[in-house]
Amino acid sequence: MGIVVIVAALLFGAGGLCAVYRIIRGPSVLDRVIASDVLVATVICALGAEMAINRHVDTLPVLLVLALFAVLGSLAVGRFLGGKEHS
Repeated sequence: MGIVVIVAALLFGAGGLCAVYRIIRGPSVLDRVIASDVLVATVICALGAEMAINRHVDTLPVLLVLALFAVLGSLAVGRFLGGKEHS
């Protein structure tokens, strides 16, 4: 089980680093928004994996708040950018 945890941590870390790289280097705002959504999804998955490995639900409210912020942030940016294109 220890090897699985190490491999999962490495993959989550690599995904987070790739998302941060795209946030920094993204040529457009939409690329940065998508990368931030990927970063939040990676954090949510990492927290969910940690909950499954340690068999607890203490961080479940954190997962729900992160999911809420991810959805609301994406909707807000979508409305903001959508309004700019039609003006």
